[in-house]
Amino acid sequence: MKQDLKDRFQLMALAELPRLRRFALAVCGDPHQADDHVQNTLERMYVAWPRVHDISRPGAYLRAILVRQMLNEKRRPWRREHSADRLPDPGYETTPGADLHLDLSRALAGLTTKQRAVVVMRYVEDRPVAEVAQIMRITPGTVKRQCADAVVRLRRVLGDDFIDDGADEVRAVSSTPVLDLDETGRGLQ
Repeated sequence: MKQDLKDRFQLMALAELPRLRRFALAVCGDPHQADDHVQNTLERMYVAWPRVHDISRPGAYLRAILVRQMLNEKRRPWRREHSADRLPDPGYETTPGADLHLDLSRALAGLTTKQRAVVVMRYVEDRPVAEVAQIMRITPGTVKRQCADAVVRLRRVLGDDFIDDGADEVRAVSSTPVLDLDETGRGLQ
């Protein structure tokens, strides 16, 4: 590869790396797996870089590679390492909101990889349905269906620890806002 292309790839990778790592962590829930997925994604992008170096949105292209790679890995469960279900006691007080973050992380872990990717892109990264559909190579209707199913599942899992106080949002017992949802489990507009 020419030095100019290598330099442009390096600049793109440095710019996209933080967002790509956050996305991977949000989707898979394991920081070590997320780093592995990001590395593999950047390797694949490097190989494709000579022919795709002029794309307008390399971040979306990277996310598409990452999601496809995660979905393919889920189809090969014998290749995955398995982590312990419980972490050892840290021996110190956690920061406020850490329990809420852990509960939400555990609930997200109960979703399928496709549902987690859709939820993260829609609600965390605030991407429009059409963009998520394009990145994941699915129809907008499938994005909406995956979101609705995922939110229903999240509400079911988080239902014991969260209460609906009659307002337009679901609140933790400590009154910390979590997700703005209506009664059907869809996000409020």
